[in-house]
Amino acid sequence: MREQASSPAFRRAEPDARRLSLIEACARVLAKNGPTGASVRVIALEAGVSAGLVGHYFGGVDALVAATYDHVDAQVSKALDNAVATAGAVPHARLEAFVTASFTPPIADPALLATWIAFWSLVTTRKDIARQHDEQYAAYRARLETLLGDCGVPKADQRLHAIAVTAMVDGLWLELCLSPGCFSGGEAREIARRFLATITGR
Repeated sequence: MREQASSPAFRRAEPDARRLSLIEACARVLAKNGPTGASVRVIALEAGVSAGLVGHYFGGVDALVAATYDHVDAQVSKALDNAVATAGAVPHARLEAFVTASFTPPIADPALLATWIAFWSLVTTRKDIARQHDEQYAAYRARLETLLGDCGVPKADQRLHAIAVTAMVDGLWLELCLSPGCFSGGEAREIARRFLATITGR
């Protein structure tokens, strides 16, 4: 029997595309409604599919939220990697690119902040989300330590400097997304450059 024209095109997609569509819908729902509003029914409605598909692909909303957290982190990591690759081979340029990429789209984005706030609110209530949070931040700091080492920062200083730089980036990124009229992305990048110069001696 021929499928009715009103059936969502999503149903005809490949499994990987279906999973991705659910993850993207979950991210949008988290941004709009927060974690308490991210029910199976609401996410399925946002994705234009039946609620049963959430259970089929993820087993439930908790697993879908966790998968969404990983996906959003992967997208941020990809943007950072692209910035570093574009910077070329000079170590200081690569470090600067990695740090300042957070102050330009697609990372400097109020919608991304809204989704990220939803994840943060779950850190204290869900052990799996807390573990993901710790792993993601550890990976970011490890990357920073490597880039700092490439710039000649002694091994003994790399961890503390990486923690400090991460805190600076988080603070500037948060305020830039919350109140973009307070200062510009260019000003945030200049602040970051000056801070990095005090660490690297450049």
